[in-house]
Amino acid sequence: MRDTGHIFERPAEAGVVRGRILALDLARAAALLAMAVFHLAFDLELFGFAPPGTTMQPGWRWLAFLTAGSFLFLVGVSLWLAHGQGIRWRGVWTRLAMIAGAAGVITAATFVAMPHAFIFFGILHCIAVASLLGLAFLRLPALVLIALGLAVLWLPQLARFDLFDPPWLWWTGLQATAVRSVDYVPIFPWFGPVLLGLAAGRLMSRAGLWERLSRWQAPPLARALAWPGRHSLAVYLVHQPVLIALVWTAAQLR
Repeated sequence: MRDTGHIFERPAEAGVVRGRILALDLARAAALLAMAVFHLAFDLELFGFAPPGTTMQPGWRWLAFLTAGSFLFLVGVSLWLAHGQGIRWRGVWTRLAMIAGAAGVITAATFVAMPHAFIFFGILHCIAVASLLGLAFLRLPALVLIALGLAVLWLPQLARFDLFDPPWLWWTGLQATAVRSVDYVPIFPWFGPVLLGLAAGRLMSRAGLWERLSRWQAPPLARALAWPGRHSLAVYLVHQPVLIALVWTAAQLR
């Protein structure tokens, strides 16, 4: 999830702004916190500290939905900032290798730990694929991106297709059969927030908001709070093993 910096230019202007956007790092940090809260609740349920089915309650499901959506929305925003004025392929392949490698680790670890519900296409897998797919949509107008994003979000609610039932097509999210996985984030509907993020990135660039945000002189506290957002992939990979270890230790002491 971590991006290595942004080079972008306002349309119709010659100025180029370089560097990270602290507001985006803060947004990523907030999404990471929400994710950690949900995973802690899941772990507490897993070890018997919370009633079975706790994280399946509507409030917790909405938290999971909004957290995943916020991550993918920020993926779209970051794609625009990094490549809106021209695709930097070296950065694309470097970032893709990092995310795909991390996704492979997650798949392998969960297959060993819970083979009946392992993660074969979770949030990192979706981010990896969406980061490539999104490049094909960079040149589209914002209104078209918004319309496509909403369509991708709603299509799985309107129709499912037996054609996509073979397991090798489950990454699409359009299959009629149910899928069992502890983290399942298919392209439909989850590519929708990425497209909406691309639209937001384009509109904010046109309005000059990124240039203003890049000049924000944030207080030290804000910079400290943004630290997880600057290292979001590492935090994502580490936080759940740490939480499980803490909850497991508490369970042994009961």
